[in-house]
Amino acid sequence: MKSPVLAVRDLSVFLQDGGQPRAVVDTISFELHEGEILALVGESGCGKTKTAEALMGLVPTAAGSIELCGTNLAALPEARLRRVRGRDISMVFQEPLTALDPVFRTGNQIADVFRRHRGLGRAEARRAALEMLQRVGFADAGHVLRSYPHELSGGMRQRVVIAMAMACRPRVLVADEPTTALDVTTQAQVLARLTEMAGEAGTAILLITHDLGIVAHYCDRAAVMRMGRIVEQAGVDQLFAQPQHPYTAALLGAARGNLLS
Repeated sequence: MKSPVLAVRDLSVFLQDGGQPRAVVDTISFELHEGEILALVGESGCGKTKTAEALMGLVPTAAGSIELCGTNLAALPEARLRRVRGRDISMVFQEPLTALDPVFRTGNQIADVFRRHRGLGRAEARRAALEMLQRVGFADAGHVLRSYPHELSGGMRQRVVIAMAMACRPRVLVADEPTTALDVTTQAQVLARLTEMAGEAGTAILLITHDLGIVAHYCDRAAVMRMGRIVEQAGVDQLFAQPQHPYTAALLGAARGNLLS
């Protein structure tokens, strides 16, 4: 098997809790291979989002390594990490308004990715932004290009964020609950577009979700997280058929119960 594009080893993240450090991510390890979709699942507060933020260098890591194609991101200075972030590893946030600047048109924000990481000129970057908006499914991409984030629906904003995240065909895409605030039909459209574009680029996805239906439909493997630790990892078929950890079995049982109720 080829070397993983992302290898996380013994990663820990601490936050201050009443003046005392508390491990919100506790010595977790996992790998991602080219084109693979790995789900990170677990209850709210278990450390999934802090794991994503650590991978992007948005929170300091207390210990461990985050190797992207052999480079330890956890050891990079901020200036070098900024060159990697958005080009080699990108993120789709749960709420797209946190990723979009409200005072700039969406086209300018996507074009800025091309100018910063690809060195394109202004006109060329704008054409590339228009093409990305077309690729994520906008029939009137020119209108979206000229719009401000608040003028778009939630599903439209999320597709803009996907266009930004996939602009440089990153090796790894971190998607943190990317469809939570969307209706079911829009969820399916956004996830289909996201996985299709990642598949074309060979991009590996770490998909953070609490929705086991999404895991079953889109993911190759899953890692189950509880109280800051990964308690089980397996292929999706194996995980659903024969969960090995009691917490995994409880999650699956609760999901099946919701489907039957």
